[in-house]
Amino acid sequence: MTDSSSPLIPRSMNSMPRSSLWRTGAIFVAVGMIAGAFGAHGLKNRSNISRDSIDSWMTASHYAVFNGLGLFAVSLHPRFAAHRFAPIAISVGGAVFSSSIYLLVSNRDRFKFLGPVTPLGGLTMILGYLSLAL
Repeated sequence: MTDSSSPLIPRSMNSMPRSSLWRTGAIFVAVGMIAGAFGAHGLKNRSNISRDSIDSWMTASHYAVFNGLGLFAVSLHPRFAAHRFAPIAISVGGAVFSSSIYLLVSNRDRFKFLGPVTPLGGLTMILGYLSLAL
């Protein structure tokens, strides 16, 4: 097992820098807010989008905002900001979860292969948050 002083893992790869966590959080919040606004106003006038699809879109936008706020909080905590797994899992899992839903809602026929990918993004995100408890 390696630790943070291991020569097998370069120090720069041990964790995301705090400023990157903060910026990633800001991007998640902004994308979530933009997507939420589009879902609330732009999607409801489209005849090929069901109410369930709009609800899914809104769930994806809410999770993007929640993950952004989570990354803000992680970036402010000295121990968690240096965590090797959590910030990356939250970022990657959140991006996969929300973006796969956006793509499925926007064009289900073209992106139907993403259906099974969405829960993997959610699981990765959850594991990131749970790893903070360990």
